[in-house]
Amino acid sequence: MITMTNKNNERYSTELKATAVKKMMPPENKGIRQLSQTLGIPEATLYSWRKKARIQGNATPGTKKNVEKWSSEDKFLIVMESFSMNQVELAEYCRKKGLFKEQIEAWKKTCLSANEQEENRTRELATELKEEKKQARQLEKELRHKEKALAEAAALLLLRKKARAILGDQEEE
Repeated sequence: MITMTNKNNERYSTELKATAVKKMMPPENKGIRQLSQTLGIPEATLYSWRKKARIQGNATPGTKKNVEKWSSEDKFLIVMESFSMNQVELAEYCRKKGLFKEQIEAWKKTCLSANEQEENRTRELATELKEEKKQARQLEKELRHKEKALAEAAALLLLRKKARAILGDQEEE
């Protein structure tokens, strides 16, 4: 096990961290457990390093060798890294990462169309909300009408009762 301390009192060197994270990234895509056994570094430490690398914008898919099973976040990071590259740079990048240009293009299209889907969904929700509000207003209107009819019926019954009491007509109700 490599245990080095540097001036920041860290247990592992920056170079070792960079090497471990690089092994997690394409094209190697080594798993945390395998790296832990190979390098003698606890899995929790490697998970922490991978998380920090992701926060810094690196695609680190871990053990998923099939790139189609990568997380959306990792695919998005690849798209972001390669977005402004020309064809030569992109080809070199793909070779380095073990990817195909077509995969990155498909992921780019998915990323770009994500907002369209969200916009369409927002429109659908707005339409549904508008119809629900209309239905709620109609139901409230019917409820007010029924409440008025009920109040009127109650008032008529009360008046009938008072009229019978005044007239002395105590017929059974």
